[in-house]
Amino acid sequence: MEIKIITPLIMEQVMNLKAGDRVLITGYIYTARDAAHKRLIELVNKGEKLPFDIVNSIIYYVGPTPAKEGRPIGSAGPTTSYRVDSYTPDLLRLGLKGMIGKGDRGEEVVKAMKEYKAVYFGAIGGAGALISKSVESSEIIAYEDLDSEAIRKLKVVDFPAIVVIDKDGNNLYKIGQSRFLNDMKAI
Repeated sequence: MEIKIITPLIMEQVMNLKAGDRVLITGYIYTARDAAHKRLIELVNKGEKLPFDIVNSIIYYVGPTPAKEGRPIGSAGPTTSYRVDSYTPDLLRLGLKGMIGKGDRGEEVVKAMKEYKAVYFGAIGGAGALISKSVESSEIIAYEDLDSEAIRKLKVVDFPAIVVIDKDGNNLYKIGQSRFLNDMKAI
């Protein structure tokens, strides 16, 4: 069963999501990679306003390719999430509720997710062309000079993802490894 999520990602939705849940996200999400995260934290440290309302938002770690004619975005596969781990706890403290990427997260990120009640979604690496079909519109809202790493506001419909780490810190990667090892012992 797939769970439909409408953004903004409110606390009630976060509280009901469990590691392993398949979701379809509809609404607005924001893109940001390493360079953009660095600039966001610089703004936070200066006490300045962020270029979008981070409260109850979802950030997708992606650097999309240029759009083909008639499309809002090119291939939009996830990037490796640990690249932004050093910045993530501060954004969670400010109200970020969801992140989309690939790969596991560091201990400090998971600790902050539990404290501030947020979720980490996994998107399928290598499926960027397929994922881009979920994007209805794309608008650069900050850091255009970063090209593919600029912050974009994406309107998505039924963006496919899986809850990898839920608000309690349950981690699908660890759960899957544990099940596999138990199955191997049984053989």
